[in-house]
Amino acid sequence: MAGRPAASAATPPRGLTGPRESTGAAQFRASVVVVAWVVVVALSLLPTVIAQEVLGRTVSADLRAGASAAVLALALAATVPWAAGRPLRPLLWLFAVLVGAQWLVFTRLDSVAPFDAWLRDPSFAVYMPAELVLNLVVTLAVIATMLVLTRDRRAFFLAKGDPSAPAAPIPWLAVRPGDRWTSLGRNLAVILTLGTLAFLVLSGSPSTETLGRLLPFLPVVLAAAALNAFNEEVTYKASFLAVLVGPVGSRQALRMVAAYFGLAHFYGVPYGVIGVALAWFLGWILARSMLETRGLWWAWFIHFVQDVAIFGFMAVGAITPGG
Repeated sequence: MAGRPAASAATPPRGLTGPRESTGAAQFRASVVVVAWVVVVALSLLPTVIAQEVLGRTVSADLRAGASAAVLALALAATVPWAAGRPLRPLLWLFAVLVGAQWLVFTRLDSVAPFDAWLRDPSFAVYMPAELVLNLVVTLAVIATMLVLTRDRRAFFLAKGDPSAPAAPIPWLAVRPGDRWTSLGRNLAVILTLGTLAFLVLSGSPSTETLGRLLPFLPVVLAAAALNAFNEEVTYKASFLAVLVGPVGSRQALRMVAAYFGLAHFYGVPYGVIGVALAWFLGWILARSMLETRGLWWAWFIHFVQDVAIFGFMAVGAITPGG
């Protein structure tokens, strides 16, 4: 799948810059940005984390889905009289499908045989494929929604794009004018994987004997990593970018995607505050790769490599989600 033609090194990647807005337009955009942040944070995992970690109250899947549905209903109703909310209707409909699909899949479908038996099986080779198939159902619902909203898969980055596209400068990451995603993507894959491995080793303290049990699981680990990377990149980054860049601009869209993705990993692997920080950065840089290459390739590949390491440790029982 071909992406857009590569721009010159001096040309900023599409989606990261735009014409100067008038004062009135800038004020309206600022209002939209505030509303978008409120919606994204309210529907993120943050309220659940605060309730469980600070207040000591367990939040069930049904309660979380109900609260999210209430937020979405109020937000959609508010877009009728409130102009600042109208550009965010595609985001709200995307969230409605995402929340509904997650509730249906993980409170109803997962309890149906044989999924119930598979998810209870202690073997990574059994429970992980079952879990990822359920996640794929959610992803397919999101893809269908985005096709209705955009009518073009490339509009929500469901394409390879241009893996050698120019990378916009990021001084604090030593990304300079003229650098391309060919080298930046490769370097990120290596550096981020080494950081993930360091966390896993320190957290799991696996023995040589433990890691020696990985080989029989390797085919499942590779397949699971490939599917999980696809699911998460499409569901939580590509779709969000597609409905956020227009209303709030690329920089704010990248921050929102990073915040939502980072908070979602509080109970994941890596977990806790460290997990949130690492996933926050990963969400930001991978979403940026989508905008600059107009495709999914580098986001998927870098995520895939991280997941190979994570799933390898999970397969041999060296680490579990949430510690």
